[in-house]
Amino acid sequence: MERTISGMMGKGSLTHNRRAFTAENVDAERTKNNIEYCNESLKQVYHTLFDEAVNRYNAKQTRKDRMIENYYDKIRIGKQEKLFYEAVFQIGNKDDMNVRGEHGELAKQILDEFMQDFQKRNPNLYVFSAHLHLDEETPHLHIDFVPYTTGSKRGLDTRVSLKQALKMQGFEGSNRQETEWNLWIESEKQQLSSVMERHGIQWLKLGTHRKHLSVLNFEKQERQKEVLQLDKQIEEASHKIAITEKQVKAKKAEVIQAEKELTKMVSNRVKVEKNIQTIQNDKEWQLPEPTTLMSAKAYKDKKAEPLVTRLKEVLQTVMINNLDLSRKLESAGKRLDQIRQQIKRLENRLESVEHENDVLKVENRDLKRLKMVLGEEKVISILEHQKAAELPDNKLKSRNGMER
Repeated sequence: MERTISGMMGKGSLTHNRRAFTAENVDAERTKNNIEYCNESLKQVYHTLFDEAVNRYNAKQTRKDRMIENYYDKIRIGKQEKLFYEAVFQIGNKDDMNVRGEHGELAKQILDEFMQDFQKRNPNLYVFSAHLHLDEETPHLHIDFVPYTTGSKRGLDTRVSLKQALKMQGFEGSNRQETEWNLWIESEKQQLSSVMERHGIQWLKLGTHRKHLSVLNFEKQERQKEVLQLDKQIEEASHKIAITEKQVKAKKAEVIQAEKELTKMVSNRVKVEKNIQTIQNDKEWQLPEPTTLMSAKAYKDKKAEPLVTRLKEVLQTVMINNLDLSRKLESAGKRLDQIRQQIKRLENRLESVEHENDVLKVENRDLKRLKMVLGEEKVISILEHQKAAELPDNKLKSRNGMER
């Protein structure tokens, strides 16, 4: 039998490891089967490891501002070291060493034996929290420790340092690939393989570190790409909103201009109607009574025909203007209706894009919150599991299974 070995740096979610809350991928009914090797207060561990060194350091100081009041807080807010580190170990995967499968108990035995001598092998890594999880798909170990070095010439003689702690245990890095951590992890995997051999299992080396424990660098890079893609979608949606808002503003300006033109046309029509009223009532446009001495022919030539000619000219002009105004009013009314419909469509589109943008922002925030609460590894594990379940092949298998 051959099985892979996974060994990696974890996020160190103590609340998750201690099961202070139940994540979605955890079977709460099996949580009682988990093994807790130790679960100490991290702050108390700092007092135990470093209080005496802090007192010796402070006793040598002549300036109060150089004294260390709380070493835990100093490391917590500092940028050089972490308060603690976590290593996660697993053999096989959910398919060949599933906790509910025939080899689940064997995986538990091997990891338990591996854990028994961990502290003895690593005297400079103070293990304060260690848990063997059996309530997830595959048994795996979370080992949380404070790395410390002693005998330092500068600063505290006993202080937190992962690099120096591993150096004291014989792991000295030489380049970016062969760091102290990578050398140490490889050594621990060798130790785990020795335990596996005692149980008849050989270490299957795949020659790649891209698929283990459901979350490794490759998958982290893929999730980062997804976050970047999400950010890009938000940016594109924001750009669409800006363009649509600009279009709405332009259309509203057109409405204002069209309404002004419409008002002007109505005003012109009122003037025409007023002129018509003047023609009807003004004496200048009335046919005068003939004098007693004026003949009919003279009245026709001198009075009636000139007035009729003027009236024809005015009426022709009025009819042309009225027809032109009617056409313009009808055209302006249609244009106004079209612009209003365009504005309505743009406003609906704007509302839709803003909603899409809000959804993307919420998804992005929720993803970041999940990573903060559950740890990036757990979130990626959940996403990978869900994506696998949504693949067409898996859906087909599921349907076939139901048909049987």
